[in-house]
Amino acid sequence: MSTTEIGTGAADTGAIEIDADDRAGVVRRSGRPHGTRFGGLQPSRWFDADAGIGPVAALLGVAGWLLTFIGSWIPAFWGDEAASVMSAERPLATIWRELGRVDAVHGAYYVFLHFWIEAFGASELSVRLPSTIAAGVAVAGTVVLAHRLFARSASPRAIAVTAGLVMILLPRVSYMAAEGRSYAIGTAVATWLTVLFVTLLQRRVTRRAPWIGFALLFAASIYVFLYLMLLAVVFAVALLAARPGRAILRRWFSAVTVGVLLAAPVIVYALGEHGQISFLAHRNYVTFTRMFVIQWFGNPWLALACWALIVVAVVALIRSRDRAVALLLGWVVLPMGLLIFGNAFIAPMYTIRYLSFCTPAVAILVAFGVCALFSRGAAAGWIRAAAVLALVALALPTDVFQRTEFAKDGGSDLRQAAQVIGTNAKAGDAVVFDETAKPSRKPRLALRLYPQYFSGLSDVTLRTPYTQRSGIWDSVWPIAAVAPSLQTTSTVWDLELVTPGSTAIPANIVALERLGYSISRQIPVHRTVVYELTRETS
Repeated sequence: MSTTEIGTGAADTGAIEIDADDRAGVVRRSGRPHGTRFGGLQPSRWFDADAGIGPVAALLGVAGWLLTFIGSWIPAFWGDEAASVMSAERPLATIWRELGRVDAVHGAYYVFLHFWIEAFGASELSVRLPSTIAAGVAVAGTVVLAHRLFARSASPRAIAVTAGLVMILLPRVSYMAAEGRSYAIGTAVATWLTVLFVTLLQRRVTRRAPWIGFALLFAASIYVFLYLMLLAVVFAVALLAARPGRAILRRWFSAVTVGVLLAAPVIVYALGEHGQISFLAHRNYVTFTRMFVIQWFGNPWLALACWALIVVAVVALIRSRDRAVALLLGWVVLPMGLLIFGNAFIAPMYTIRYLSFCTPAVAILVAFGVCALFSRGAAAGWIRAAAVLALVALALPTDVFQRTEFAKDGGSDLRQAAQVIGTNAKAGDAVVFDETAKPSRKPRLALRLYPQYFSGLSDVTLRTPYTQRSGIWDSVWPIAAVAPSLQTTSTVWDLELVTPGSTAIPANIVALERLGYSISRQIPVHRTVVYELTRETS
């Protein structure tokens, strides 16, 4: 099999060539092979190349939304989603005060979610629904992008459809679709921003208006998620590989500059708030397993198969001199490399969720690898389908696990712990929470995410509600400081996070026993234990 058949197609001795110095982007006839292809697409063939892919992209996008939506409500909320919900449920005026101190990078998402929750409520289904929709939009964009990049190959539709299917099955997509954070929306924006970039580059557009649109979308992407700014580096590498001429380079540079200037407020605030992710330095996130297995694939067998296909794709693209490899490989490698470099030498900035927006490039390279291996013969289509089904089988255990009750954050059980309280506690009882855990795992979050189960209970240690603070979380008193509030309370419920291997008595239990309470029963949930403590009152 010739790699040229997959990548750029056979050379056309009458190909249309771009004059690199032609500012107007005028094309001329050349008697030699075309030498400035980007993804094998010639500008004059743009419309023919894209014909008919829209309905296919839309269909796969709907399938992507539906398949990622199913079961998205099953896992309990976890700490990062608590930050989203609690920030969004604030009065709008206080959101701005919070963003001035923390989480400016998520500000646009919090404001959007504020209005979404007002309209549709704060259940897992409601909060995660926009992410599932965004996942479908990203799938559709991946199909369009793959088809445009390889429109002059022997099988552009096969590559595009395979890319859409791979995008749907990748566990990273399944994960971000079932999460109340901005990563799925950011991935959708990144995908379509790249579609626009490729469109402008392939058409050699030098008119100002389309590049203004690119600048606006680029700025919007940064507001959605700051690290999407790294796409500018990816696009720069693709431009250098494509050699489109000085006029295009000037337009692109101007558009990126305008986009960054428009996004300056969120960039400045984010730089001032970088200390809030300093905890990443202590989490040992930069490991081989996290980078090459968990980041996109979730399990070793799927990772092994996909990386093998990516290698096949890259080799085929390089051999066929298809410059689309610069965009796709750069999209996979450069953002991760820059974050890891920054993490090591500047400040903590890397975790696998931050690179969710690179998933479309991974999907397209895997798809290209499948099509490069299985492109000949009458049964090629069936063999490709079998290869995709094999990938589905490898991905399925991870995708299914991600729709189980305790799938988030290593076993978040905030909803289930709240339900234990709702079933067993009675009005007038007091409730306290383990405050020794890290903020994203504190059992107190159950009260904020599922308040209906705590109705009628006294939150005796609450000092200042988060809605009255510029930070994200509540401020609390130690139990000893609120002893007078417990004088007439006969029952206290204590939610404690289990520390594996620890035999220490929780500090709350010690403090309550000093006030005369004793444990009546303890109810294990998953990683939380709910204690009922009682005493005689006068």
